[in-house]
Amino acid sequence: MSFRTIASSPAEPLRVVVAGAGNMGRAWLTAVTAAPGVELAGVADLNLTAAKDAVAAVGRPGLAYGNDAVELARQTGAQALINVTVPEAHHSVTTAALFAGLPVLGEKPVADSLSRALSLVAAAELTGELFMVSQSRRWNPQLSRLRAMTRHLGPIGTITTDFFRAPHFGGFREQIAQPLLIDMAIHAFDAVRFLLDCEPVSVYCQSYNPQWSWYAGHANATAVFEMESGTRYVYNGSWCSTGAETSWNGRWRVSGQNGTALWNGDDEPTLHTPTECTIPDPPPYSGIGGALRVFVEALRTGQRPSGEVHENVMSLAMVEAAVQSARTGRPARIDAVLTRAYADAVRAEDRADVCRVLQNWPAVRDALATRGSDLGAVDPVPAAPLGVVEPLVGQVDRVRESPGAGDLGEAETDGHPQTGS
Repeated sequence: MSFRTIASSPAEPLRVVVAGAGNMGRAWLTAVTAAPGVELAGVADLNLTAAKDAVAAVGRPGLAYGNDAVELARQTGAQALINVTVPEAHHSVTTAALFAGLPVLGEKPVADSLSRALSLVAAAELTGELFMVSQSRRWNPQLSRLRAMTRHLGPIGTITTDFFRAPHFGGFREQIAQPLLIDMAIHAFDAVRFLLDCEPVSVYCQSYNPQWSWYAGHANATAVFEMESGTRYVYNGSWCSTGAETSWNGRWRVSGQNGTALWNGDDEPTLHTPTECTIPDPPPYSGIGGALRVFVEALRTGQRPSGEVHENVMSLAMVEAAVQSARTGRPARIDAVLTRAYADAVRAEDRADVCRVLQNWPAVRDALATRGSDLGAVDPVPAAPLGVVEPLVGQVDRVRESPGAGDLGEAETDGHPQTGS
């Protein structure tokens, strides 16, 4: 889809409000204050003391702060919003911002459930505002080099990620049913989509909790995804594995017809092929600062950025599908998970205009793919009359009768600042 552009430059920077003053909110404040072409207009948090303290921490004691991000943006003349709230608030904050005419750069996950993520896709289409999700690993230069190496390997048979760490977080992560899959695995799932430039088809996942685990839920999981290319992606991880820990990025192996690429998650990846290959330099982006730079450039140029909401949703679909498979003990097909989430989105949507956009989708996967890559359109996608019945609408009643697909609402944060990046 196309979106409204906003001119900016170092001389006339993009004015932004940051919503969320927790740990990651403060990291974003640091990134904003360091970014050329961006000006911090204010900080919002339901906890006004946290907002005030965050303002002081970045050396701007006179900066505006409040408990309503959209109202604060209106008062300060901000042009965009960075959403670093808890996942359960992502949907409400982002929806309010989009309908207030504010493009949004949001922390992962796009929402706390796939159904709410689809609602946000429709809201972005209706408003014509950019909504980009920051998956910080996409801006890791080493992952970009691994992606370039993957292009030299020919058809890819298998990609594996090993992730073994033993963090003691405390708080909500140690209480939810699937801490590893819900809070961490989305980084790897998004990264494999980035490496292959293709989408998942199905997953079989087993999760469990070792007897020594300090988590209430399943801290270990192994998932095998089938991708559209025929590649199998194997994720094997643990959050209670003490000793010889992997990188936070995991340890990667990409095995193809022409060779193998390896990445330990911290150092430069290595390519192992019979002949030497020239690997181009990665883009000049890194971390959340890179995500912010891409967001500003996208608003200035109109070029759809990596992480635009249509493109990002499939990473969350992989999480929900893995959770469903782990719960049921059966493989989960991504299209079935998408269709069920769509049914939930239509049923729960409280804005009639957004619901009409959802009802006009021919199929969820097609809506995400075609609308996400449609750079030629000029106007926002119009809402069609309620009387227009498309194929997906007829599927809703049938889907409601089937078992649930697994809602990420169980990841609510018990007041913690947010899940991190």
